[in-house]
Amino acid sequence: MALDGITTAAIVHELKTNLLGGRIDKIHQPMADEIRFSVRGAGVVHKILVSANSSTPRIHFTQTAKENPMTAPLFCMVLRKHLAGGKIVDIFQPTFERIIIIKVESANELGDMTVKNLILEIMGKHSNLILTDENGRILDSIKRISHEKSSVREVLPGKDYVYPPSQNKKNPLLAEKSDFLFSLQLQAGQKLQEFLYKNYMGISPIMAGEICFRAALEPSDACQQTTADQGETLFAAFVNTMDEVKQTNFTPKIYYHPNSKRVMDFSVLEMTEFNDLEQKSFPDISSLLESFYQERDNAYHIRQKAHDMHRLVTSNIDRCIKKKEIQLKTRKDVADMEIWKKKGELLTANIYAVPKGVTTFRTIDFYDENSGEIDITLDPTKTAAENAQKYFARYNKAKRTLAALEIQEKQNNDELQYLESVLNALESAADEADLTEIRTELAQSGFIRRQAPKKGTPKAKKAKPLHFVSSDGYDIFVGKSNLQNDELTLRFAESTDIWLHTKEIPGSHVIIRTNGTGVASDMALAEGANLAAYYSKAKNSSMVPVDYTLRKNVKKPNGAKPGMVIYLTNRTIYVTPDEEKVQSIQAL
Repeated sequence: MALDGITTAAIVHELKTNLLGGRIDKIHQPMADEIRFSVRGAGVVHKILVSANSSTPRIHFTQTAKENPMTAPLFCMVLRKHLAGGKIVDIFQPTFERIIIIKVESANELGDMTVKNLILEIMGKHSNLILTDENGRILDSIKRISHEKSSVREVLPGKDYVYPPSQNKKNPLLAEKSDFLFSLQLQAGQKLQEFLYKNYMGISPIMAGEICFRAALEPSDACQQTTADQGETLFAAFVNTMDEVKQTNFTPKIYYHPNSKRVMDFSVLEMTEFNDLEQKSFPDISSLLESFYQERDNAYHIRQKAHDMHRLVTSNIDRCIKKKEIQLKTRKDVADMEIWKKKGELLTANIYAVPKGVTTFRTIDFYDENSGEIDITLDPTKTAAENAQKYFARYNKAKRTLAALEIQEKQNNDELQYLESVLNALESAADEADLTEIRTELAQSGFIRRQAPKKGTPKAKKAKPLHFVSSDGYDIFVGKSNLQNDELTLRFAESTDIWLHTKEIPGSHVIIRTNGTGVASDMALAEGANLAAYYSKAKNSSMVPVDYTLRKNVKKPNGAKPGMVIYLTNRTIYVTPDEEKVQSIQAL
């Protein structure tokens, strides 16, 4: 569920309950679209996260910490100037919009007490965080919107703050029965679910569907076909839902698919239509949002930072694929080279029997077991010997082409395999340390230019392989990049450890520690194979072949690219990647 007006109301209630009278402290801006600050009050320190990210805009209490930049961005400095030490005097949601306003009382440059407004607009890609003075004049915003970006509404320092354009929706907290029922019958061509979220502000499509479900009506039913009794029932369900909001009767929950355990949705009200899904309750809305968005937010920022590398790798993969198509065409062009050689030899054997000026010569093919005949095309302006030499020259050229082609094909296939392994690592990257290692690897392989670290730049944190423990106690390690794969296999692993990798599929190297025995349990092998398949390009496939052997049987050829190895005396196990099994032996 998106952060609709109902969820916004729950957040406002929670913030207001805990923060009124508190003083703002330690303001930071770890990301371009994210602010974090502390609020001290009644002997308690609350940490607040405010995000204007286009995909995950939100505000809630947080327990996590992020590394802050060495130099604070401009917007962060403006907030520190006007809000640091200020007292929170009010938090509210205007007219059930997806807007939260925090009023902060602080002293200005002259020492006079003034009230500033920190305004979070939760509007998808138009989300913003804006600071205004007591007169509603914009001091600054985390995203500046000029006239060139929007002709409807400028958000720039010095401009008067105005609310985002209204969609002429009604406040659901003030809904009247007569108006509701009258409007319902006027919705030509609209469904019940659409009527609710298109006419009343702060109602998401999911919540509109839930209200219909509570009224025992189908969300897809046409409004104009609704009977008077059904309209009454729908209004009653609508009012009861809004009463839960008014009475702050919030029950934060995340709903999961019962089999895959994949997150389906979240809500701050009881979702009766989700009764068949697994549920996890939370003590407050902040802990729910932190849990729901943490992984998604991190994945979003990692994708953003990996974008350039991802584009570089995919463009090189496309280049290799095109080169492969050209090589296949070339191989097809030289496929008849042995026939050219045979025709040259047959012409040489019959050099005196070939009439002058003919375009075709038919002779017995003494290479054929059945002594069949063969037609040889000739150039009538050349002698039989010259035609034979022409066939030999064509054969020799094709032979040289084929020899060079085999080398080029191997190089291209090796490069394609390597790039696909890098792409798999990029798509599995979990943090910036992983991306730094992949960038280093690409620089070492010559795909990007090496960049000398800037003076004063702190040393990058080194990424570590994932560490799992099998259900019966075996340590299992999984590389997250090709450099890590090399480190894990060639330097970290002992000769008697078991090495696993998907068969002819880009993926991670997996090591099962055997503590010198060279033997692991069937359970550890199965779980290790599941990890190898899960952290590979075949993550979403079934019956994935995974090879395994002792580490001592794995070698790295001279000059091979990072992560590329050869191995002998292996066995193969077939597994279907299972995320639930991966989670059950979650990395330490």
